[in-house]
Amino acid sequence: MNSKFTLGTVAAITAAGFIGFATFGLAESDRAPDTDTAAITVPADRQMTIWRDPSCGCCDAYADYAEENGYHVTRIDDPDFDKRSVEVGVPEQGLGCHLAEVDGYYINGLVPVEIIQRLMSERPEITGITLPGMPTNAPGMAGKSGTLKTYAFGEDGVAVYSNE
Repeated sequence: MNSKFTLGTVAAITAAGFIGFATFGLAESDRAPDTDTAAITVPADRQMTIWRDPSCGCCDAYADYAEENGYHVTRIDDPDFDKRSVEVGVPEQGLGCHLAEVDGYYINGLVPVEIIQRLMSERPEITGITLPGMPTNAPGMAGKSGTLKTYAFGEDGVAVYSNE
């Protein structure tokens, strides 16, 4: 009789353990993913914050383009993005249609991702880069061909960064 009692007790404890484990596992899997954890897993050089005029369709097209090229984009509606751009050092004559920040650098305008990736790999001693205006052949615009002149800006002034 002692062996039946002991065997029954062990079986009950084992069953309770499995039920508790299964319930714990279900509770964990039913939770929504933690967005802070998701953001941490994206490398800093692939996280982009864009301050844009909320009515600018080109900025939305550019953000979509950046996402299609592997960036995690946070869009912030800011009708005064141009003032913010000047505050961070973008020359007034070099303003583009939005301001972005990627891993400590400011990117102003419709800069192609290849140039941003070059900036991330070279890591020059500058504040950022800008593609002035809204060139028709820039990402987010209708055209596809032609060169784009991108400028570096920072403490040492303004210089051509890329002419591609």
